[in-house]
Amino acid sequence: MTKTQTGTLYLVVGPSGAGKDTLITAARDHLSQTHVFPKRTITRPVQSPEEDHIVATVDSFNTQMRADHFALTWSAHGLYYGIPNSILDDIKRGKHVVANVSRELIEQAKRTFHPVQVILVTAPIQILATRLKSRGREAPSDITGRLTRQTEVTANTTIVNDGSIETALNEFIIALQS
Repeated sequence: MTKTQTGTLYLVVGPSGAGKDTLITAARDHLSQTHVFPKRTITRPVQSPEEDHIVATVDSFNTQMRADHFALTWSAHGLYYGIPNSILDDIKRGKHVVANVSRELIEQAKRTFHPVQVILVTAPIQILATRLKSRGREAPSDITGRLTRQTEVTANTTIVNDGSIETALNEFIIALQS
């Protein structure tokens, strides 16, 4: 990317179960005129109606990656993730892009895009554990692994999502407008 772009890339990061996708989905209704919320491509089948991503096999993901379909890619928890190249045009047109990404991707994104804002969404470990168990997607050993995974993040905004969705959503929307 060059310095001529006018939109901001908002990287939403945080531990599994913090409520990142819930906040992104809710914010979409409030900010659709100025912000773009691209669907991620993930090598995981949709397991519940709340999941909103494009399903890919590992082979089709790799084919799309070789064809430069993605602006950002990473792997985590045995899965592959991609954010579509369409965000490049969105940013050039002045749209702000909001993407749920891995914390490990922050430095790479900052080297590629400017400006970048990092929003860390987190919650106390007991709340994370309850949320992960209730979604029923991971085995107990995988939940333990996710809960013990610690990555230091320097964020522009930190939202502790341990209360009502309305409170966290208000904080999230303010962060997306800064």
